[in-house]
Amino acid sequence: MSKTSWILACAIALGGLHLSLADNVLTPTEAAEGWRLLFDGVSMDAWKGLAKPEIAEGWKIIDGALTITAKAKAGDIITREKFRNFDFSFEFRLTEGANSGIKYFIDPARAQGGHGIGCEYQVLDDAGHKDAKVREDGSRTLASLYDVLPAAKSKRSRPIGEWNQGRIVVRGRRVEHWLNGDKVLEYERGSAPFRAAVANSKFSKIEAFGEWEEGHLLIQDHNDEVAYRNLKIRVLD
Repeated sequence: MSKTSWILACAIALGGLHLSLADNVLTPTEAAEGWRLLFDGVSMDAWKGLAKPEIAEGWKIIDGALTITAKAKAGDIITREKFRNFDFSFEFRLTEGANSGIKYFIDPARAQGGHGIGCEYQVLDDAGHKDAKVREDGSRTLASLYDVLPAAKSKRSRPIGEWNQGRIVVRGRRVEHWLNGDKVLEYERGSAPFRAAVANSKFSKIEAFGEWEEGHLLIQDHNDEVAYRNLKIRVLD
C-alpha cells in the first residue's frame, strides 16, 4: 500500500473524512495531474549540494521539514534534475529575521562565491531583516524577484513561525510568483521591461541573466534557520 493510500485508509477508519492529508504527500488529484514530490519528508534524494554531490550536515530533516539550520554554512542545495517549464509549489517557515530563497534556472558552472546565480523567489522576514529596505522599489522583499522586480505590496504573508505557501510558474518566457494563493508578481523574461530591471540590478553584468532555457532549482543557505516542506512540481512541457 502506498503512503497516500495508507493515510486515506486511516482517515476513513477513524471517521475522519474531513481530515487533511499529511504533509509531503500527493493527493490522488495531484498525482493524476502530474505533480511529483521533490521531498518526501524522510530523505533528500532529489537534492544535492551546489558545489559537490554531498549535502552538508547543516541541512537536516526536522519533523518532516527540510531545514537549513542557523549559522550552519552548509551551502546551497539544488535539484538533481533540471527544469524548463514547470509549476513548483512549496511551503516555508521563517524564523525571526531570517533570509533564504528559491532560485531557478541554476547552472552550477555559473556559481559565484559559492552561491548559485539565477532568478530568485525571495524568502525573507520583511519586518525583521534589513535587506527588505535596501531597494526603494521593494525588490528584495518576500516573494519578489530578488533585486530585480518587487512583489505586490498587497501580498499577504503569515506571522513568523507559521507556514507560508509559495509557488513559481514558468511557461516559456512568462513567469509568475505566488504567495498564499495570490499571484504577487508576473513578468516576461527577455522583455524590454525585464531587461531594464536587470540592468538596474546587481546582476547587470551577467550576460543574459534570467533568460536561460533551463536549469536546476536551488534552496539557499543564508546562515539563518528556514524550513521547507510540501515541495511539489509539475512539468508543463
